[in-house]
Amino acid sequence: MTSKKTQELSKELQAIKIQAWWRGALVRRTLLHAALRACIIQWWWKQKLAELLEKRRRAALQQDMRQNWAVVKLQSYVRMWRIRLRYCRLLNAVRIIQVYWHWYTCQNRGFFQGSYELTASRLGLELEISLGSKICQITDCIPYPIKN
Repeated sequence: MTSKKTQELSKELQAIKIQAWWRGALVRRTLLHAALRACIIQWWWKQKLAELLEKRRRAALQQDMRQNWAVVKLQSYVRMWRIRLRYCRLLNAVRIIQVYWHWYTCQNRGFFQGSYELTASRLGLELEISLGSKICQITDCIPYPIKN
């Protein structure tokens, strides 16, 4: 009986060891699946954070680009305004000089007016020179020399 009891006891111990190993295998497999799922969730979360960071970076770049564009546009408008103001001042000075020059030449020396017509083979001139009460009109057609 003792040998039967020891055999039964040893079989029971072996069954307990197999059950313990099986439970351990189940626990390890469950833990492995949980760890894999945790890794998948962490990977997904990192992807979402990366997408969010990329979206924020793009928004910041676009905002910076819009600000730079606005600054450049404003600078170009200011430059245009300053150049136009300078041009208007020069134009006014030119008009003043022309008026005084016209008056001076008409009073002292007379004035000189004319027009020309330029074609491929000749130059047509019409000139009018006024010296006080004397007026001289010149109309001429000058052919170009043709080289052969």
